Amino acid sequence: MRVFGYIAYKGTAYHGWQMQTNASTVQQELTHALQLLLRNAQLSIVGSGRTDAGVHAKEQVFHVDVPETISLDNLAYRLNGMLPNDIVVTKFCEVPSDAHARFDAIQRGYEYHLYTVKSPFGRDEHYFYPVHLNFEAMNKAASFLLGKQDFTSFSKVKTDVNTFICTIETAFWQPNDDGAVFHISANRFLRGMVRAIVGTLLLVGEGKIKPEYIKQILTHKDRTTAGRAVPAQGLYLSKVTYPKHITTFK
Repeated sequence: MRVFGYIAYKGTAYHGWQMQTNASTVQQELTHALQLLLRNAQLSIVGSGRTDAGVHAKEQVFHVDVPETISLDNLAYRLNGMLPNDIVVTKFCEVPSDAHARFDAIQRGYEYHLYTVKSPFGRDEHYFYPVHLNFEAMNKAASFLLGKQDFTSFSKVKTDVNTFICTIETAFWQPNDDGAVFHISANRFLRGMVRAIVGTLLLVGEGKIKPEYIKQILTHKDRTTAGRAVPAQGLYLSKVTYPKHITTFK
């Protein structure tokens, strides 16, 4: 039967999600553990999407085909006993036989965690940026990102995609005592898109560009007009959403 596996991981020690020949990745660790557990050297998994080196996930989803007789609760328990401590399987659920973790996803959500005050904790999970920021201006700028638009200016230059059109549904900063968390969700994301957006919004927060300049950046369709990409350690894949007929299959 085909199942979706839901996992969380701290990406600090890994060169991203995607399997690589000469580097440790989350997909590699998970595949190896499942192959040993299910005694199937040909077993492979497909994730909902890639995360770059150092990026974390509160919710990543993959699909895999397993024997129909297996207990999914027991599978999660045993797999967690084999995986490194920085990768955790939260659940398995049965899905239709043609369900695809990547292509069936209808929305993905990311968070970017920012510290503006010094802390001895969480340097691997937050970006320390000790600058006074105007989050009201940053949220005004973020509002110009909403809707269906061309995000070429916020994408890595060398990327193999058919279109740079994405539909952003939410984009806002949520300040807290230590700094803030940026929340963003969309039907799809381009390579480096969230980190470039955050880097640009930081310029707004510092007063270096006006919130309305975001509209000009989008119009230019030129990566050099946007801000720098912020470091990977503050970024989390936070949510992957699927149609109800998949998530309520059994």
